[in-house]
Amino acid sequence: MTRVSKVRRETLETIVELELDLDGDGGHTIETPYPALNHLLGSLVRFSGFSLRLNARNRVECDEHHLTEDVAIALGEALNRALGNKKGIGRFGYCLVPMDEVLTAISLDLSGRPFFSHNMVFDQTTIGNIGTSMIPHFLRSLSNSSGLTLHVVMLRNGDAHHVAEAVFKAVGLALKQAVSVTGSTIPSEKGVL
Repeated sequence: MTRVSKVRRETLETIVELELDLDGDGGHTIETPYPALNHLLGSLVRFSGFSLRLNARNRVECDEHHLTEDVAIALGEALNRALGNKKGIGRFGYCLVPMDEVLTAISLDLSGRPFFSHNMVFDQTTIGNIGTSMIPHFLRSLSNSSGLTLHVVMLRNGDAHHVAEAVFKAVGLALKQAVSVTGSTIPSEKGVL
């Protein structure tokens, strides 16, 4: 079974093209105008074990909000498409990830029911060239577009960059667990996800 999908999302504001392979090797080519976003996405992909080719650009001059959101929407759509009917997947993923003084817990469910909750606190308003408000916005948009239930619990907050990087790595690790093929049936008493 090939678990690869391609998504092209084009709006009046952005163009996003990506190819996602759930059974990749953590390799990635990520091109957006925002190096901080590229770095965080690279961390997520590396720790998920996916492979990702992503090219995203603004069509109009604007801040990072629209592009960050559209990248998350496209990635969520690609994840959902690549999973197909979700037969055999582990469905749930969870982990604890430290980064120096920061400790984050992630729990997620590929349930088809989008929900996002977090208690992240940022000690600065930007990380590189993106606003820290984009971190929860990206994760909420990913959750909504993929049907993912995602809880981000900061057990210890700290430096804003450490918070963001720990969260993206943890989401990657939890997704790796959730998409892993561990059985032969759809993991739901309903028979569908």
